[in-house]
Amino acid sequence: MSEFSVLQLKGVRKAYEGAVRTEVLHGIDLEIAKGEFVALIGPSGSGKSTLLNIIGLLERPTSGQVVIAGTDVSQIDDASLTELRARHLGFVFQFHHLVSALTVAENLMVPLALDKHFIRYSMRKAALAGLRQVGLEDHADKYPNQLSGGQQQRVAIARALMHRPSLVLADEPTGNLDSQTAFDVLKLLRKFNQEQGLAFLLVTHDPRIAKECDRIVEIVDGKLTTHEPEPSANAP
Repeated sequence: MSEFSVLQLKGVRKAYEGAVRTEVLHGIDLEIAKGEFVALIGPSGSGKSTLLNIIGLLERPTSGQVVIAGTDVSQIDDASLTELRARHLGFVFQFHHLVSALTVAENLMVPLALDKHFIRYSMRKAALAGLRQVGLEDHADKYPNQLSGGQQQRVAIARALMHRPSLVLADEPTGNLDSQTAFDVLKLLRKFNQEQGLAFLLVTHDPRIAKECDRIVEIVDGKLTTHEPEPSANAP
């Protein structure tokens, strides 16, 4: 694995046992370098969700190698897997999954609360810094339902980046937004990608979003192909 890689999959297979053994992934090879912005596309039932779960360390492959930030996950126990996930992976979803009973700042403090190096004052300070990066510092003491959908997604992005992860997994992050807001969110993700060198794997059904990425990987029937995006029209 290259020293510049944040993710490497080699020969990854996933099968589910039942009355009939069903193999969902058929020998996936994939490498993502530091600072890459990669789109993952594919039809429903292609194995996209299973692949994302394996990369997100929520499932283990049946066979093959998964290396995250230089660590072969097959060599570590579940507790170490949880720590690796918290330290090196960020997650952004189609639905923001903010905690409605917490303020915006408190939502960003949640992932820090498990880190013994943070005291409450420094967590608050870090949360405000995170909100400043997405233009929402003035909304710190509001509750999620007081924000627009686009603002809520910005908070979710800031929360995903609190630990400066090596790789951000964004699962349809623009799927619940109108076109203009979707491209505003994409620009924000690109900003973090370009300014901080964060790697992104962005799952999308929107070909316009995929065309804005550095590279497109497509999964069909559990097999992966890679191609360069076509030149895109200007985003709204």
